[in-house]
Amino acid sequence: MEVIFLLIAISLLLAGTFLFLFFKAMKGGQFDDDYTPSVRILFENPPKKSTKKNPSTKQKSYE
Repeated sequence: MEVIFLLIAISLLLAGTFLFLFFKAMKGGQFDDDYTPSVRILFENPPKKSTKKNPSTKQKSYE
């Protein structure tokens, strides 16, 4: 029974260590994206669709 308490304590210590290292990496800029802003200019933006509808435009029927 004492083994399970030891394993729980070790797992909590290990999880806390990983959490600390993760936050340290986040604060240090480890996950900042330096590549995408430099190549963003190479990609074309899709054309914007007009949201304005003209109700006076009628479709012509060719019957």
